[in-house]
Amino acid sequence: MKQKPPVHKDQQIEYEITGLAHNGAGVGKYEGFTVFSPLAVPGERVRAKITQVKKSYALAELMEVIEPHPDRAEPVCPIFAECGGCQAQHLSYPAQLRLKRQQVMDSFERIGGLQGVIIHPVIGMENPWRYRNKAQVPFGRRDGKVVAGFYAPGSHVIIDMDACLIQHPENDRAVAAVKRLANELDIPPYDERKHHGVLRHVMVRVGVNTGEMMIVLVTNGEHLPHKKALVEQMKSRFPNLKSIVQNINSKRTNVILGPVNRLLWGSETIHDTIGPVRFAISPHSFFQVNPAQTKVLYDQVRKYAKLTGKETVIDAYCGIGTIALYLAQDAQAVYGVEIVPEAVEDARHNARLNGFNHVHFEVGAAEEVMPRWLKMGIKPDVIIVDPPRKGCDPALLEAVVGMGPKRVVYVSCNPATLARDAKVLDEKGYQPVEVQPVDMFPQTGHVECCALFIRNDK
Repeated sequence: MKQKPPVHKDQQIEYEITGLAHNGAGVGKYEGFTVFSPLAVPGERVRAKITQVKKSYALAELMEVIEPHPDRAEPVCPIFAECGGCQAQHLSYPAQLRLKRQQVMDSFERIGGLQGVIIHPVIGMENPWRYRNKAQVPFGRRDGKVVAGFYAPGSHVIIDMDACLIQHPENDRAVAAVKRLANELDIPPYDERKHHGVLRHVMVRVGVNTGEMMIVLVTNGEHLPHKKALVEQMKSRFPNLKSIVQNINSKRTNVILGPVNRLLWGSETIHDTIGPVRFAISPHSFFQVNPAQTKVLYDQVRKYAKLTGKETVIDAYCGIGTIALYLAQDAQAVYGVEIVPEAVEDARHNARLNGFNHVHFEVGAAEEVMPRWLKMGIKPDVIIVDPPRKGCDPALLEAVVGMGPKRVVYVSCNPATLARDAKVLDEKGYQPVEVQPVDMFPQTGHVECCALFIRNDK
């Protein structure tokens, strides 16, 4: 018979923080029971109030830091404790990097059961602020005024804000301008409980290396009042603005973008570069949000791929072709596969944009397309996988192994699923050799990894 948890809701406890969870919360044990407390730092003794009790863990609100750790830092953002946009400003930046590396090491040992894999120190940023090239900000109403900001942690309560210190400054300016115009023009924000109102989200994308800007107004239905005035005002305020798009999302959903885009002004895409490679970016395009660190990450992929210009490369989750096209500079042939048709259209367009004739993109599930390629005689030297947070589908890992590449380079935004998949690849003859974490998301609990697997030919 399972024992009852040793804590209950609203109970206050004192305990030691021993680690950091993937969401940036401090974690420790109270009478052997796991308790998570946001804003607590590993190495601290804290007093916390239990807010939720689950079967195997509890969540707690930090009440007092009894013994602060030297790594604790004063958050720069005035609304850091209220807003859920980032989770680690209360840690010094060197401590953030150390703890992210520890998170990767713990995942490989505890989840993957793997010993001896080299986990390098995390590559951080010289300036870990103002790095995000994309903002997606919900709009709402409070006290009769339009508000816009990120949600409070674990809720849909909008914390109104004028500036976010991890966003590109142009993102802040554009969101603030739309909020001001929505108030002046009386454009009603969306109320998700009643499912009425118009303006749901504003998405801003900035080409950091080109200066080009796109503004996407996400609306609950086709009607957007004062559309012309809104467009004219934004054009006059932002000389670098290249595109204004209305995205229509009339469903009751937490998904931000709907399926339909309507161009209100300008071009359908903006452009940015990663190294010498140029990319067209549409509202739905997946493009890494930290372009400076994206180049660092992709250079690491290229290093692990060990390209000489003679290799055939497969990118198994190619998206709009960012990794595939970055590697195309040094490969003989590159094949990308992606299940989203619109992303493949973008990838093909980006290949043409860069004059790459040796890159082929196909729509489909990689685990179905890759065996067909093998039958056609396509034998990759290197396979790249860059899956979503849930990691690789088991059938995809089977397809990767079935193609027999010398090297597999795995790009991951989730150390836990990377470690799980590393165990599978290890069992199937691909030894995990080393992992290079890259800090793509400073001031948050997230860490990106690039891992190298080499075929064991013994």
